[in-house]
Amino acid sequence: MISNNSKHAAPPLQISQWFNTNGPLTLEELRGKVVVLEAFQMLCPGCVSHGLPQAQNIAAAFSPDNVCVIGLHTVFEHHTAMTPVSLRAFIHEYRLTFPIGVDEVGTGAIPKTMSAYGLRGTPSLIIIDKRGYVRANHFGQVPDLQIGAEIATLLSQANDEEASHESSSTKLDGCDDEGCSIPEKK
Repeated sequence: MISNNSKHAAPPLQISQWFNTNGPLTLEELRGKVVVLEAFQMLCPGCVSHGLPQAQNIAAAFSPDNVCVIGLHTVFEHHTAMTPVSLRAFIHEYRLTFPIGVDEVGTGAIPKTMSAYGLRGTPSLIIIDKRGYVRANHFGQVPDLQIGAEIATLLSQANDEEASHESSSTKLDGCDDEGCSIPEKK
C-alpha cells in the first residue's frame, strides 16, 4: 500500500477532546515522526478485537521518538451511547495508553476528520510519513506484519533520505562527486 505516487498532505486533525495526553496534538508538531492513526468506535467489534490491540502493539513495538500512534474515536452511529464519558471508561477498561482524540461532529452523521480522510468505516488505519503525507489508508483488518513492514519501510526511507542529504551537503577534504582522494603530504 505504500506508494510514492499517490501521497497527499494529511488533513489536520479536528478533535473536540483529548485523552492520554497533556494537551492537543497536531500533525505539524509531529513532523519528523511516522504517525499512525487508528480510527475506531468503541462499539465496533472489529475495532475491539483487532484495530485497537494492533494500535497498542504498534505503540509498544516502535520507539515513540520515531512513531506516534493516535487513536481517533470517530463516531458515525450510536451517538448517544458513545459519549466522551463512556469513552473515558472504555479507555480505562481496555488499558489504552496512546493518545486518543474525539473526532469533531460534522454537519451530517460523518465526523470531520473521518470525512477529511475519506474513511469508509471503522476500524481504519492511516499511516502518515515524517513529512506529513498520507502513505497508507486501510479499512478493516490488516495483518500485523504488513503494517509493521509499511512503518519500517517509511522509517528506513526517511533515514536513507536524511543520510543522502547529509552526505551531499557535507563534503570531506579532498572529496567531490567523483570520489575522495588521499591528501598530498607536504
